[in-house]
Amino acid sequence: MVVKKRCLLWDWTNSSGPGNPGVPWAMDQCNFNGPLSSVSNWNTWVPPELKGRAPYRPMVHLEAQLSGQDWDNVLNTDQPIIHFFNEPDKNNISPERAADVWHNQMVPLRQQKGKQLVSPSVSSDENGKNWLADFMNRVSDAPPDFVGLHYYGTDGNACIQYLQDMHSKYPQPIIVSEIASIDRNVGSVYNFTTQLANFMDNTDWIFEYGFFGCMRQLADGFVSPDAQLMRPDGTFTDLMQKLQWDQPIAPPA
Repeated sequence: MVVKKRCLLWDWTNSSGPGNPGVPWAMDQCNFNGPLSSVSNWNTWVPPELKGRAPYRPMVHLEAQLSGQDWDNVLNTDQPIIHFFNEPDKNNISPERAADVWHNQMVPLRQQKGKQLVSPSVSSDENGKNWLADFMNRVSDAPPDFVGLHYYGTDGNACIQYLQDMHSKYPQPIIVSEIASIDRNVGSVYNFTTQLANFMDNTDWIFEYGFFGCMRQLADGFVSPDAQLMRPDGTFTDLMQKLQWDQPIAPPA
């Protein structure tokens, strides 16, 4: 039986827009009958090219999404799970501010519309862990349905230990909304991806996870170029093919 936990992190520039033709045709190359569980583009609007082929994960990315058209999109979405804040620990949003928004705007989505809510997804460093602990303490009266985490590193065993530590601290299922190797050795990147994908597929308290990322250009100099899931021409890399077809993923030869 296929385990569907792999969220496709589909960069918003893949969709067509003003001055950006995008590569919307690439979505047609996705295997939504395999391990792919959903699609996220770090926004509140559904990629038109998704065409209902998989669930969409709206995200209140930062404070700009708390009003205007973005907030209307959140209010009117028919999707069941909503992400809240992407690395607020690195974007000058305090746990106190996030908790206020959580109580005033996010919790009513659950109370009135039955949405499931993901906590802010924080970095795996000490600052991120401390930020999340502070936030979770402030929302203990209305805790999230899922705990959102990010992980970037080179050591798969260290990543697994981090996830286990966070699971022991918080009872909610975990969504690893971004994960990738930052190693510059292609073999190490493949080993990390294989180890973590197989671990998370077989771990019942991991609800979903997304490898970063399906985009034509490197987001920055941090993530390994070998971890890219899309080439500049919009075609998929070998790693993307493994993530959308193989389960379990076989270790590199």
